Amino acid sequence: MKVHVKNNRWRPGSFPNTPEGEAVFTISQERIDAALADFPDLIGKVTFFIDWDTDNFTSSMVDAEILLTWDLPTSALSTVAPHLRWIHCIGAGVEHMLPMTWLPEQVTLTNNKGVHAAKAGEFGLMAVLMLHTHIPAVAFNQRLAVYDSLYSTPIAGKTLVVLGTGSLGGSAARKVKQLGVQVIGINRSGNPVVGCDRVLTTAQLEDVLPDADYMLIATPDTPETRGLMSRERLDLMKPTAGIINIGRESVMDYDALCDKLDEGTLSGAILDVFDPEPIEADSRLWNTRNLFITPHISADDGSSYVPMTLGLFFRNLRHFLAGEPLQNPVHPELGY
Repeated sequence: MKVHVKNNRWRPGSFPNTPEGEAVFTISQERIDAALADFPDLIGKVTFFIDWDTDNFTSSMVDAEILLTWDLPTSALSTVAPHLRWIHCIGAGVEHMLPMTWLPEQVTLTNNKGVHAAKAGEFGLMAVLMLHTHIPAVAFNQRLAVYDSLYSTPIAGKTLVVLGTGSLGGSAARKVKQLGVQVIGINRSGNPVVGCDRVLTTAQLEDVLPDADYMLIATPDTPETRGLMSRERLDLMKPTAGIINIGRESVMDYDALCDKLDEGTLSGAILDVFDPEPIEADSRLWNTRNLFITPHISADDGSSYVPMTLGLFFRNLRHFLAGEPLQNPVHPELGY
């Protein structure tokens, strides 16, 4: 059984979004062999063709049954890859593949959900504490040579709203909850989530925004999530509130956020996701008051991302070879 591995060279406007990221996300034969040491039962059952971009995509996919990739040429995929049965995306977000009308009926698409959880939880905890201790404002003041004592109290009793309670948001909720914070989750179903005191549906989002001291956004980019945090919804939040986004930029109106930060009707924000990435040099984000920018590092582990990805892939490969349902199936109609 053949697995085609499609790595991407870094280039502006692509994934990986920085030259440093190319080394982090590249799947090499050496890394495959190291990961296979934990799956001795799979040794010899699959072969790997490791490629870059689309250098050998068409010729290799003729007899490949599995594709391990971030993205792919989708045109006439059934013709290009007649034996393809499974695509594993090495990211959790799959918005770059939407709409999925290209996906052949016989092909299952899975994603990397869960690989990012531990790192995202720690980042979420850090970011909430940064907002609570006014670090975005302190950092902005430093740029202006302003020495202003911005005091804060212990965080217990504050309210965090987590928009998107999947592996990223759920992990952050559990971490923050340990500090005595009231955590309110928002998701499609309203089903309970460990770490959340209560969970509401997306339709009830506006009901809790006025109560939020902090908000953490961890939703994927889907037709349902785009524009959720509009200017009107941002206006529902109190001026002392702070916002974190580790999901996707499309969920929030960044122009409206910048306006509110500059006018002082929100206290601070920490943004980790942008479109495009890297942020353009003339973007107003760089100079917005009390805005702390991190370069899409909230959930990606620089040293173990590929080993964790391959661990998930090989666990799923066992299911695939046994004819069992795969973990992390993507639902094309939902976009995640």
